[in-house]
Formats: sequence, C-alpha cells, structure tokens
Amino acid sequence: MVENPVLMVEDNPDDEFLTLRELKKYGIEGVVVVRDGVETVDYLLCTGRYAGRDRGIVPRLVFLDLKLPRMNGLEVLRAMRDDEKLRDVPVIVTSSSQEPSDIENCRKLGVKFFLDKPLDGRKIAAIMDEMEGESP
Repeated sequence: MVENPVLMVEDNPDDEFLTLRELKKYGIEGVVVVRDGVETVDYLLCTGRYAGRDRGIVPRLVFLDLKLPRMNGLEVLRAMRDDEKLRDVPVIVTSSSQEPSDIENCRKLGVKFFLDKPLDGRKIAAIMDEMEGESP
C-alpha cells in the first residue's frame, strides 16, 4: 500500500531547502513539493500535468505557503475545503508575514496551525504530535 505523502507548497527554493531539512530531522521524508497555487490544485485534483496521478492517494498533511504565484494559498485552501476528498486534510500554513486577515480567513477554513518562516523542526514535530493525538 502506498503511504499518503506530505505535500509542501513552497515557491521559494531557500525556504523549500530549509523546510525539507527540518522535516528530515524528524523522520519525514518523501515530501512532494509543488511551487505555486495552480500546480497545487492540479496535484490535489489530479488535473493538468498530474492527470495520471491516483486520486485515491490524498496527502496526509499539507504545508501551505499563503503568498504564492498564479493562485494564492487562500484560494488553494478554499478549493481543498470545497472538495469532499480533500476537505479534512490537515493544513499547516507557513508564512513570513502574519497578517491578521489572512489568519482569520484560514481559521474560518479550518486551519489550526500557523508557522513562521523559516520553519523550526521542533515546532513541526510538536504540531504533528498534537495532530496525531486528535486522530480518531
């Protein structure tokens, strides 16, 4: 059986490198990386260049940058919440800015966790432990 991947949505190569390094420290490898909002939705909905991807394999977690090219993170989050298969996928929002309106909109869309960039592996591990404790 294929394990559901962690999806990281990040357009900055430096932030991508640092995040992958932190995730690896905590045993999270094989992360799928997409670099903009449109690519993210294509990956999640198995459209565009991801049309052949198995729609049954849903990410177990998404690290979502809000400031993305072509489609912002809030739009991606709305698309996820509008899709029955993706509605309950946990999302950790990553951002270099903490605009109150963005945080409020994310909370309305079910996001519980926000991390400042660059990401800290200890915070990631603590959040993932908390999320596992919430699983039924």
